[in-house]
Amino acid sequence: MAVRKLGILVGGGPAPGINGVINAATIEAINRGIEVIGFYEGFRWLASEKFDAARHALRLDIGTVARIHFDGGSILRTSRTSLLDDTRLKSHKLVAPDAEKLGRVIANFRKLGIDSLLTIGGDDTALSARFVCDSAENGIRVVNVPKTIDNDLPLPADVPTFGFSTARLVGTNLLMNLMRDSQTTGRWYICEAMGRTAGWLALSIGMAAGATVTLIPEEFPGKIKVSDVLDVLEGAIIKRRAMGRPDGVAIVAEGLAYRLGDKEELEIMLGHEIPLDAAGHMRLSEVNLAQLLKNQLQARFRKRGQSIEMVDHELGYELRSADPTPFDMAYCRMLGYFAIQLLLNGNRSSVMVSIKDGNLHPIEFHDMIDPNTNRTRTRVVNLDSDVYRVARAYMIRLERADFENPEQLARLAAEAKMTPEEFRAQYEAAAARK
Repeated sequence: MAVRKLGILVGGGPAPGINGVINAATIEAINRGIEVIGFYEGFRWLASEKFDAARHALRLDIGTVARIHFDGGSILRTSRTSLLDDTRLKSHKLVAPDAEKLGRVIANFRKLGIDSLLTIGGDDTALSARFVCDSAENGIRVVNVPKTIDNDLPLPADVPTFGFSTARLVGTNLLMNLMRDSQTTGRWYICEAMGRTAGWLALSIGMAAGATVTLIPEEFPGKIKVSDVLDVLEGAIIKRRAMGRPDGVAIVAEGLAYRLGDKEELEIMLGHEIPLDAAGHMRLSEVNLAQLLKNQLQARFRKRGQSIEMVDHELGYELRSADPTPFDMAYCRMLGYFAIQLLLNGNRSSVMVSIKDGNLHPIEFHDMIDPNTNRTRTRVVNLDSDVYRVARAYMIRLERADFENPEQLARLAAEAKMTPEEFRAQYEAAAARK
């Protein structure tokens, strides 16, 4: 099937480099004789009864995209509208498409003569793109370019998702400023970094800047209590103070909030009820993790008659639409170019673009599926890897060796105004974490 008319859309949250993909894909497609139509705000209008091509689509040409790869954001904007059935998401069943939305998208594509689709997005966007391809019975070829600053899509080892490099740079620069402020004022910062299911961004920012301690969800398997996280952080603060340093910076990945499972504990700490979703699960997205941890840590120190100055800070939205680094600019132009090559090759109908060893490395959508959920598999930090071992080596936090050395244990206990036995009972479990 020849490619005559290509649609491009962006889904999910912003990530540095989106415009680079649009730039490269549009130029290569036009140079190959393909007409290119960009759709505003992802699937939002395509899946709606209000879709109007005059308002919700844009014919792209080389002049329009010539220099956009320098810029953050997205000229096509973006939205989180997916083609997934929300009722299944709420009930935690295997995900499936929303038949009405999917039908509207297919009908709108056919009305416009779209025979190929390039989606730029993460998990839900890639999954929605797969539904389009499957529903059109391969009548619409689909290629997805993986986009997320969380770096959690199942690409080949050590290949990042685009935008991750820029987000790490911006986050590291911000953290460096907070670290200087922390040292100057003698206060602690509790910083929350994006990463709902994986701790890549938090770990890499903390490792690059040399944060005092970084906590990621991979360290806490299963459901956890707030007190589990507090014990690790408080132990790190006590150890730092025993070393003569009242200051420090801790980074926690937002994914820790989604591991919290004790509703009663959370509601006591927050002072209000936590709303439930349709399936009866806590809406943990509404928990301000950094603020909660800061308040509880200060309360613990006050209880011992000690004071500690703390500030909570979120490393979030300012990372997502930053101008891309040269790495992401070049990387995204390669991804855009390769996306068109895959569509022109014609031997695959639904794939994700990836690069391995400097060469195009397409991944079939169906090879990335978690059979338990029908969703895209998540790439998480391997706690047995040398990368994690190095990151952990430069953190200041309680270790097993602290409890095996009687003199060190006594120093830590004295700083915490406890006996060695009390200190061991409270914090040894936190130190035993990997």
